[in-house]
Amino acid sequence: MNQVQHNAIVNFIWSIADDVLRDVYTRGKYRDIILPFTVLRRLDAILEPTKDKVLEMHQKLNEMKIDNQSAQLRKTSGYVFYNTSNYTFKRLLNEPGNIRQNLETYLDGFSSNVQDIISKFKLRNQLETLEEGNITFPLIEKFCSSTINLSPMPVTDKDGNVVMEGLTNLGMGYVFEELIRKFNEENNEEAGEHFTPREIIRLMTHLIFEPLKGKIKDGTYLIYDPACGSGGMLTEAEHFAKKLNPKATFHLYGQEVNPETYAICKADMLIKDEDPEKIAFGSTLSKDGFPNLQFDFMISNPPYGKTWKVDADAILDKKDIIDPRFTVGVPRVNDGQLLFVMNIVSKLKTNSELGSRAATIHNGSALFTGDAGQGETEIRKYLFEHDLLEAVIALPNDLFYNTGIPTYIFILNNKKEEKRKGKLQLINVTSEAFYSKMRKPLGKKRVEFSKDHIRKITDLFLNFENNEHSIILDNEDFGYSQITVHRPQRDEDGNIIKDAKGKPKSDNALKDKENIPLKDDIDAFFAKEVTPFVPDAWYKKSETKIGYEINFAKYFYQHKAPRSLEEISADIFKIEEETEHLLKEIVEA
Repeated sequence: MNQVQHNAIVNFIWSIADDVLRDVYTRGKYRDIILPFTVLRRLDAILEPTKDKVLEMHQKLNEMKIDNQSAQLRKTSGYVFYNTSNYTFKRLLNEPGNIRQNLETYLDGFSSNVQDIISKFKLRNQLETLEEGNITFPLIEKFCSSTINLSPMPVTDKDGNVVMEGLTNLGMGYVFEELIRKFNEENNEEAGEHFTPREIIRLMTHLIFEPLKGKIKDGTYLIYDPACGSGGMLTEAEHFAKKLNPKATFHLYGQEVNPETYAICKADMLIKDEDPEKIAFGSTLSKDGFPNLQFDFMISNPPYGKTWKVDADAILDKKDIIDPRFTVGVPRVNDGQLLFVMNIVSKLKTNSELGSRAATIHNGSALFTGDAGQGETEIRKYLFEHDLLEAVIALPNDLFYNTGIPTYIFILNNKKEEKRKGKLQLINVTSEAFYSKMRKPLGKKRVEFSKDHIRKITDLFLNFENNEHSIILDNEDFGYSQITVHRPQRDEDGNIIKDAKGKPKSDNALKDKENIPLKDDIDAFFAKEVTPFVPDAWYKKSETKIGYEINFAKYFYQHKAPRSLEEISADIFKIEEETEHLLKEIVEA
C-alpha cells in the first residue's frame, strides 16, 4: 500500500468521527465506535461477493434440518467466517426506519469467531446511544462510501479496469495502528501503547530471519508474539519469512490482554484465513494461552516499566514460585518485562535442527537492574549460562511513539552457529549514521529508520566483527562474583570481639560488597584491592553470588574533551553583548 492510499483511508475514517459522532460522543469515546465499525466494514466488504451464495446455502441447509452448518458456510464464503443475516452494510441503508433492529440482526448473523470480536469491542452496548443520537444511518452510510475501499479486492469499472486498489492485510494493519495512534494522541494517552513503529519491526524480522537464508525448508513453522497487540509484528514476520521461502507454511500465534487490540488482531487473522483460536485473550503472564507449544520464531515488544502485581497470584504462592516458566527468579513487581523473556525461553524449540530465534524489545533496566541473587540478575544469569543471548542492539532515543528513553533489542537463539557460541555481540546504533530525523514528530517519535539504515544495522549483526559499532565478548565478560567484605567488631577499648570459636565477629555496620569480574581470581583480587587498605577484612566463599549485567556505556563510551576556556569566554562575551543591546532597546523605547 502506498502512502497516498494509506493517508486517504486514514483521513476519511478519521473524518467520519468528526462528521457523525461530534454531537453525540465526546472525542475520548470516538474510538469505541470507529474502530469496531472499521473492522465490521472490512469483514462486510470481504463477504459481499459471496453473500447471496451463503444465504442460498444457509436456506438449503435449514430445509435439510442440518444444525452444524459452519464448515459448509465457511466453504461457501471462501473464508473462515460468514454472515447468515439478509443484510450487508449497504442493504442496511434500504430500511432507514428499521436500521437499529436490522443492525442487531446483522450482528447476530456473524459466525461465532466474529461474535467474539464484537463482544470484545462491546459494540452492542453502543447501539442505543447511536439510535438516540439518530446517527446509525449516517454512520453506516459513511462507511459505505464509494470513495474508499476497505476490501482486499480492487474496485474495477465495467470494462475490468482497476479504479481503486485493494487494501492488503498489511495495509489494513497500518491503518488500524495509525487510527489508534491518533485517537490516543487526541486523548493525551500513550500514543504507541499497543504497537511498535513498523520500521523497528522490519529491523527485528531481518535480525531473526536473515541468518537462516537458505535454511528455511518447505515445511511448517510457528511464529509467536506473547504481547501481540493488533498483530503488526506477526504480520510483518510472516511477510518477511515468505520472501525467504514462499513454499514454506507459517502459522501465527499470539496473546493479547487488551480487548480492543485483541479484537483487531483476531479480525486480521480471520481475513488471512488463519485459525482465530491461535490468538489467545488474556494475560500471558498469569494465563499462558499456549502452555504446551514451542515456536520456531518469536517476536515481541512486551510492556516495560509496568507492574505484574495483577498476575502475582498465578505466579507466586506467598514467596514460592509456582509457575514453571519463572522458577529461575522473578523481577520486582513494578516491572515484568523479564518475565516475558522467560516465557519466550520456555517456548524455545529443542528438538529441531534450527532451534528457535527470537527478538524482543526492552528498556535499560532489563540489562542491569538487580543485585546478584535477585530476580532480574538470576534471569540474566540463566540466559548467559545457557548461552541463549546472541546479540543486544542499542537503539536511538525517540524512536517510539510513547517513550524517548533508551531501548534495546535482545536476540535469543538456542542453536547458535559455531563462531557465536559462548559469545555476545553488542551493537550500538545510537549515532546519527543509523537513523534520520523526522520532519514532523509523531507523539514522542522524532527519528526513524530507512531501508538503508535497516540494511546497515543488519549487516553489522551478520558480519559479526569488532569495530566502533560492534563489540564481541565472551559471556563470562558480563559476569561478576559478588563477595561480602567483613570487618571485625571492636569493644570500647579497641579489642576485636570474638565468637565462641575464637573467630572475629562481623560488624554489620562495616559490611561491604565487592563485584569482581568473573574471569578474575577472587583471592588475588582481595589481596590486591582490599587487604592493603583494610588488613583485618575477610570474606566467606560460601557467601559468594554470581551476577550478570550488560553495561553498554562501559564498552562504547567515547571521551569528549571539554571546551577550551577561550571558547567558553567568547560565548559568554557574546551573550553579554546581546543582552546589553537588548536592554538599551528597552530603555530607549
